[in-house]
Amino acid sequence: MWQRATGACLALLTAWAAGAAVPPPLPAEHLGLATLPAASPHWVWVFDESNNNETDMRLYLWDADARRQLGQIDIGFWAGVAMSPDGRTTAVATSYFSRGSHGTRTDVLELTDNSTLSITAEIVLPSRHAQTIPLHNIAFSGDGRLVYVTNLSPATSYTVVDLAKKAVVGEVDTDGCVLVLPSRQRSVSSLCETGRLLTVQLDDSGHESSRKMSAPFFSVDKDPIFIQGVPTSNGLLFLSFLGDVYGVDLSAAEPAFAPVWATMSAAERGKWRPGGAQVVALHRKTGRLFLQVHKGGDGSHKVTGDEVWVYDGAAHRRVARWPIDVKKYSGVQAIQVSQDDKPLLFLLTETSDLLVLDAMTGRFLYAEPKLGQSSWYLLNP
Repeated sequence: MWQRATGACLALLTAWAAGAAVPPPLPAEHLGLATLPAASPHWVWVFDESNNNETDMRLYLWDADARRQLGQIDIGFWAGVAMSPDGRTTAVATSYFSRGSHGTRTDVLELTDNSTLSITAEIVLPSRHAQTIPLHNIAFSGDGRLVYVTNLSPATSYTVVDLAKKAVVGEVDTDGCVLVLPSRQRSVSSLCETGRLLTVQLDDSGHESSRKMSAPFFSVDKDPIFIQGVPTSNGLLFLSFLGDVYGVDLSAAEPAFAPVWATMSAAERGKWRPGGAQVVALHRKTGRLFLQVHKGGDGSHKVTGDEVWVYDGAAHRRVARWPIDVKKYSGVQAIQVSQDDKPLLFLLTETSDLLVLDAMTGRFLYAEPKLGQSSWYLLNP
């Protein structure tokens, strides 16, 4: 019986198939290159250290208004990242190994077109670039023609790359000082273990023409500073482990240091502290200063924040305290603020959640969960 039923079904299917119209073939797929829309001040770059696979770190581009990821740049092993002055190019100084996680090391400077996120040039570097935090270990010159790449072998120096020539044109010994803090057209400053600032003037060919060592401007022993200097209108702002603010004017041939001011009251000092990977942000137009803080003692400078404290940078006074729901989102690892007239405050948590707030009111807008594997830093040029 079942054989007759099966045969009847097959006959019906054959008849239907014979009479059915054959659908047209699907159109061929072609890979293309998309172009991003005009850059928005509410775009933020998220640096993912990728703890489980550190030879394959990532840089994600997030559109905070559209609430979506626009793309990513693969940045290799312990990369340094910098944006060109015109915002059109991302420079990445990184390392690759011939056998993935081992083998022959090759250091390169990769240049990416920020409109397509495509690599436009690769320049081989001496294999000693500093494999450390991505901020300030690589930088563009003021006119965008040169790139400086910090070296640590453990001797300290920085490599000078001429982008027009697509070649390394020099190396500057920094006498134990580290990082590259560019100013004017051809000046580069580096932080020293003595609390001083070394400033080297380069000529148009990228070679050293003069150097000057400053007097100490902070105490390495009593109250060190976080090395993540925040750009100001004329230089950089640094925050100390105890929450003191150090302003450095880099607009002249030699640096000038503003009077130090405290973000903590006498009762708070040493009990509340800034901490995390990227601890302070500045909205330059309004002078508003944002820092993530926690209750902690000596040595807790890497502990993440459970509050954001907001300051009037001109009046040197706190104007707001914004608690963070750390039970829901975990502690704040990094902080950044957009530079437009309606600024957003970006907070990156220990669990790689991106929190977005209104930077003027502290109003919570939304959270994007798990933006990356182990994201540490935020860039908003």
